[in-house]
Amino acid sequence: MELAYIPSPSRGVLYLGPIPLRGYAFCIIIGVFLAVWLGNKRWVARGGQSGTVADIAVWAVPFGLVGGRLYHVITDYELYFSPGRDWVDAFKVWQGGLGIWGAIALGALGAWIGARRRGIPMPAYADAVAPGIALAQAMGRWGNWFNQELYGRETHVPWALHITSSEGGRVPGYYHPTFLYESLWCIGVAFLVMWADRRFKLGHGRAFALYVAAYCVGRGWIEYMRVDDAHHILGLRLNDWTALIVFLLAVTYMIVSAKRRPGREEIVEPLAVTASTDGTDTDKETDAASGKPASGKPASGKPASERAVPEKAVSGKSAPGKSVPEKSAEPADEPGAAAGEPESATKQS
Repeated sequence: MELAYIPSPSRGVLYLGPIPLRGYAFCIIIGVFLAVWLGNKRWVARGGQSGTVADIAVWAVPFGLVGGRLYHVITDYELYFSPGRDWVDAFKVWQGGLGIWGAIALGALGAWIGARRRGIPMPAYADAVAPGIALAQAMGRWGNWFNQELYGRETHVPWALHITSSEGGRVPGYYHPTFLYESLWCIGVAFLVMWADRRFKLGHGRAFALYVAAYCVGRGWIEYMRVDDAHHILGLRLNDWTALIVFLLAVTYMIVSAKRRPGREEIVEPLAVTASTDGTDTDKETDAASGKPASGKPASGKPASERAVPEKAVSGKSAPGKSVPEKSAEPADEPGAAAGEPESATKQS
């Protein structure tokens, strides 16, 4: 008798009248909101405008969903195109089956389109959203729990996952909860990237590359534990080879990028800089109209009574082409004399 285990939900979908509410879809949606929320905070901290991440996500998310589904269908084509299978099932995303490799690849293409339309450097955007993507993956993996899929080998550890469904060739029993392992790993990757970004000021796509490399390390050993059907090459699952290749590419990019473009981008969104500059200029123009600079102090730093006396009049010289009317001598106790004005200013020879 098992004393402790992780129970599986009795169903992965609830119905609100005729409307199905699927746990898998909810996990994906919550993950997207997490990624956009955290990405926006990081983007604003880097000098970008609030809302830019969400605007670009409008391009990235649909591309990512299509890419994730395409990768799954292509690598597991026998589930949809072999004898006895219905190819229409390839479009039923809610039943599960999104490959992260395809989601990142096509999602990046969508993000590049959105970033290009706003004049934003794609590497800077990728650095900002990298931890959020990891958190989105952590949340999305709980969709596999709702569908009772992608679990590991049979085990009797206290945190074993209890599979109760027998659909699709499943065998009820207790298995390693690989969905939980990957979810926790992705959370760790998110915190790793945020720490490294603060510590080393990663830029030009290196924070994103770190996320990719760190995720691949975890995906490699988690994938090795899974027991679902998969293509094998030289004894390793296809996704293990994919993780190895992508890991090497990510590490290579980090090394080459650090040498060729060290440091971090100073400007990540030109529109944000322009808006800030326009706001400053507007303030200066408003102050100039009132005779004061932006600080609210007189332009010359002198009292108004002193600035009211033209320098030409004090020196007794007139502007070219103009004559200065003669002034009669004033008593010594007049304000001009008391102020210590030169004699030439009170008497004309």
